[in-house]
Amino acid sequence: MSVDINTPVLDVRGATKKFGGVTAVNGVSLKVMPGEIVSLIGPNGAGKTTTFNLISGVLPVTSGQILFKGQDTAGLKSSQFAAAGIGRTFQNLALFRNGSVVENLLTGRHIHFNYTVIESLFFWGRPRREEIAARQKVEQIIEFLEIEELRDKPVSQLAYGQQKRVELGRALACEPSLLLLDEIVAGMNREEKEDIARFTLDIREEFGVAVLMIEHDMKVVMDLSDRIYVLDFGSLIAEGTPQEVAANPMVLAAYLGNEAAHA
Repeated sequence: MSVDINTPVLDVRGATKKFGGVTAVNGVSLKVMPGEIVSLIGPNGAGKTTTFNLISGVLPVTSGQILFKGQDTAGLKSSQFAAAGIGRTFQNLALFRNGSVVENLLTGRHIHFNYTVIESLFFWGRPRREEIAARQKVEQIIEFLEIEELRDKPVSQLAYGQQKRVELGRALACEPSLLLLDEIVAGMNREEKEDIARFTLDIREEFGVAVLMIEHDMKVVMDLSDRIYVLDFGSLIAEGTPQEVAANPMVLAAYLGNEAAHA
């Protein structure tokens, strides 16, 4: 299906999430257009991860609306969001530690398997074609992320930064239209952060994937983002380009401090 550049990939309209008497997300509205890299920032407890959980179907909205490529996601089960085209990495790694890199990436392809259990017993025709296609896609991602030498190693034997690449690769294996990156560079050294930043830009250019990311590293945010939304206590307090957000006195004082002034 062709992409309408005038239709947001993601359109969050007044999303609110309440847990009992606590409002974790309060009337948040944001958009991600095709080909954009957008950041959602704010202090711990601001509601960023809850917002991600609403967008990816982990949690239902209490009120408001979330549109993905123009379609309301309210009727989707949480397991259907990846199939619809929303890929996600998690703040805490969610990999199969005893599985190899290839095996972990292949789990991201299962949503594209359409053969029946009976067909799989014979592994011929459609099952064989889909398995070959899945492995070809995984090899493409392995080459893209420059982890060829790690392909057969168990994830448990990889360095933390390498595991982050694998999780990114698994999200890409779903062939998403929208990629949600939850603190993807947290815990990385400078070189690893630069690599992930480069991959994020390349994901947009080579795969045509829009990106929405939560990130505390303000240098990464300022370098990569086309636009930024700022959350505080579950509500949006600012939005705009990196330059506009960096010049916002409230944002500077509350979140970015001197770092943004020198970005």
